[in-house]
Amino acid sequence: MFKSYKIQSFFNELIKHLFILFVLSMAFFPLYIMLTISGKTNAQFAGNPWTFMYPFHWENFAVAWGMVNKYIFNTIFVCVTSIILTFFFSLNAAYFFARFNMPGKKFLWYFFLILMLMPGIANLIPLFILLKNLGLLNSFMALIVVNVTAAQIVQIYILRNFIEDIPVDLFDAAEVDGASNLQQVYSIVLPMSGSILSTLGILQFISMWNNYILPLIVMRDDNMLTLAVGLVRMDSAYVKEWGHLMAGYTIASIPMVLIFLFTMRLFVKGLSTGALKG
Repeated sequence: MFKSYKIQSFFNELIKHLFILFVLSMAFFPLYIMLTISGKTNAQFAGNPWTFMYPFHWENFAVAWGMVNKYIFNTIFVCVTSIILTFFFSLNAAYFFARFNMPGKKFLWYFFLILMLMPGIANLIPLFILLKNLGLLNSFMALIVVNVTAAQIVQIYILRNFIEDIPVDLFDAAEVDGASNLQQVYSIVLPMSGSILSTLGILQFISMWNNYILPLIVMRDDNMLTLAVGLVRMDSAYVKEWGHLMAGYTIASIPMVLIFLFTMRLFVKGLSTGALKG
């Protein structure tokens, strides 16, 4: 009986691992195809799109880098600026909702939460008209302002719950020492919320890195496009250079891979901290 139990347990584990391998293979198969095509000419791609072929054309990456580097730098500038500004406004707003009492505060909070239920695509036309009236079309400021505004909703909600669970004695001691509200935010809240801020920053960075709709309708100058739109512009209307195109997509995926490898520990730590803080 014990032997049959071990055999059954072995087959259960085998089925579980085979299923995991199947899911991983389906997830990484597009990445594999992208890498194989990135080193090929159009003739090689037409002859065999499935496996690596010799010679591997590394020059495709040089050509692709010359095409996408400006889009990458534009996207990094927009992402980093938006994240810094979002953290500044979100921390202060979350501190206000967590620490201050005022008439109508609860109504204001629930009205604010309604914004989380609104799909961004539903506001696209009014947003375009607003940006046009403000003279912000075809500018990085339009992307930064919209990204900061949109990201604050979730961040304030999460940070407010976190700040409410910080012991009140810390804030009382800071007030006794003469610390202002801003000093309490940056001397108490900011150091203690590092793991959550890193998680929120990673999520916001990924969201803006992959954002396509907003830059598409806002930007007109090719030199100011972000990466998602720039990659689509690489796709020629007449002759598709598949090697150059896939090399560009490979280069565009490198920051996401680096984030996954080097910040996953912070990401998981932030998620667990948020779960514990409830």
